[in-house]
Amino acid sequence: MAGITCLRVRVLGGFMALGVRLGASLRAALAFVVTTAAFALPPAAAGSIKDQLAKLDPEERAHQACVIKGLETIKHDKKLPGADRMKTSIFARATFSSNSVTTKGGAVKAHDHWYKLKFDCTVTPDQMKATAFTYEIGVEIPRDQWEDLGLW
Repeated sequence: MAGITCLRVRVLGGFMALGVRLGASLRAALAFVVTTAAFALPPAAAGSIKDQLAKLDPEERAHQACVIKGLETIKHDKKLPGADRMKTSIFARATFSSNSVTTKGGAVKAHDHWYKLKFDCTVTPDQMKATAFTYEIGVEIPRDQWEDLGLW
C-alpha cells in the first residue's frame, strides 16, 4: 500500500512494527501502542503507560482509557475472548462530554475479525482511568472494507 511509514515500538525486549499511513495522526499509533502495551507489558512497566496517558489532551486520554477498559471488559465477559484491538471512531466520531465517551461507530478486533461496536464509557475526572464500560458488539465488518476504514 502506498504512503505507509513504519513506527518501531520496543515491547518486551523485541521490536514490533506498526504500519501507519502518512498523514495519520499520532493518535492512531498511540492507540495501538497503549492498547497493546496495556496487556503485553509486565506490571513494572504500567507506570510508563500512565506517563504516556498523562501527556495526552483530556479527550484523547479519555478515549485511550476507554479502549483499555473496553478490551479488558470484552475479554473478561468472554464475548470476544481474543479481543486485541479497538477503535472508537470508525463509522461515526465518538463523543467526549462530562467525563464520558460514547460511540455508535467503533470497532473491535478478535481472532483476525473486526466487528462493529457501540459503547458508553465513564472515566475519572482526570481521564486517566475508565470506571464503567457498557457495550454492544455488532456484525462482522467485511475484510474488503478494512482498508477504507483504516482497520488492519
